[in-house]
Amino acid sequence: MESSENDSSPDHLLQFSDERTNSKRLKRMDNFDDLIGDDYHSNVGYRRDMLYNDRSSMMINGSTAGGKKNELFREHIWAYSQKYLEAASAIEGEASSSAAEEDKEYTIMKETDERGENQIKLVQLLVACAEAVAYRDKHHASTLIADLRAEALVLGTAFQRVASCFVKGLCDRLALVQPHGAVGDIGAIPKTLSFSIEKEEAASLVYQICPQIQFGHYVANASILQAFEGESSNNIHVLDLGMTMGLRHGYQWRSLIFSLATRAGRPCHCLRITGIGSCPERFQAIGDELEQYAHKLGIKLEFSVVESSLENIRPEDLKIIEDEFLVINSILELHCVVKESRGALNSVLKMLNKLSPKALFILVEQESSHNGPFFLGRFMEALYYYSAIFDSLDAMLPRYDTRRAKIEQFYFGEEIKNIVSCEGPARVERHERLDQWRRRMGRAGFQLAPIKMLTTQAKQWLESVQVCEGYNIAEEKGCLVLAWKSKSIIAASCWKCS
Repeated sequence: MESSENDSSPDHLLQFSDERTNSKRLKRMDNFDDLIGDDYHSNVGYRRDMLYNDRSSMMINGSTAGGKKNELFREHIWAYSQKYLEAASAIEGEASSSAAEEDKEYTIMKETDERGENQIKLVQLLVACAEAVAYRDKHHASTLIADLRAEALVLGTAFQRVASCFVKGLCDRLALVQPHGAVGDIGAIPKTLSFSIEKEEAASLVYQICPQIQFGHYVANASILQAFEGESSNNIHVLDLGMTMGLRHGYQWRSLIFSLATRAGRPCHCLRITGIGSCPERFQAIGDELEQYAHKLGIKLEFSVVESSLENIRPEDLKIIEDEFLVINSILELHCVVKESRGALNSVLKMLNKLSPKALFILVEQESSHNGPFFLGRFMEALYYYSAIFDSLDAMLPRYDTRRAKIEQFYFGEEIKNIVSCEGPARVERHERLDQWRRRMGRAGFQLAPIKMLTTQAKQWLESVQVCEGYNIAEEKGCLVLAWKSKSIIAASCWKCS
């Protein structure tokens, strides 16, 4: 069953009674087994006791809120906290041989334990606050937010910084919550489509410093070049859905143009790129720049813009030519089409499937489940996912680097706020896992085109960009996944019309 697109009730009218009576459904969370681990039951120890010492004070309305029905959720939180303690100890508690190093190790481990205890407290506060907001207990939630603001520091540890973003989202959501018993539960915070200077700079920094978007571009371009070699046509037509969030300079297509101009093999007579989205002037400026770049390299480029949302796009607007090699390119875009209304995304996919029987569809999406029907489940999934991203930023940039602050607050922080605070049409960050995308693409008539042959090339690419140790690439059922340590971050897949 699909998560929210098939929900009979719209998500922007949150059913808070479901949060109570269906709390056991949290066991469906995809990362539950990862969080628990094989040795969970044998390693609870004194830290678990510490986690629950103040349990009564952290419960909503001063009660246990149903006893057993919340137990599974509490177990989940404990395992999540334990995971961070073990990771911190593993990273900072390396054994040493000399006495001086042993003293240093003892100091580090002591500091790590203190940080771990503080982190457990912060996780407790975050989850208790999320529960209070879900239950519309504004008084208790406001008290917890005051405590969180003192603990979740924008310039603190990685977890404190990610927690600060979740606190902002909870504050925005709480402001729209109606008192218990009121008709209608939460309003929709409109998502701005404008490109502020801060957002634009943050997106550019993410592209330059983090591997997520570059990974998507690399896999997409490598797949296009590989498929083009087997095509009879010498002309390529790319439909770019969203133009990678309107990033300036058209980084992905600059790379493709360069590859087409310098590679050995049959030439590309014409490259057509059609940018589809709601920012025509911005897209056209990118296209003009790309045309000049292509002209210098001897590549004929034709760029055009279709001003339309994906839901309202018409096939005749795309000017498909029969003998062209058609590529549909979606980089971190298609999840925005997932709606509460039944079949919104399926209609778009079916329309794209009918454009050409030989079309290549490249899909790059965040590998996480932020589109479940229950707020608390989405909250925990997002906390786990973005904690890994903030942890990776710790390895890439110094703590007080202003670039990192911009990336965290204006790029990833905005995604977090949308997931946590918005409902209805305003909630556009509806990320889903590969398995769900496989089902969606299959229902629309697409068939997976395995790209495991690119695995070695992608790993070599990751080494060449020299991001930092910790990122890795793996093949998963014919798709490529970029992960930070053991946590999957971005998934790339290719599809053909079946």
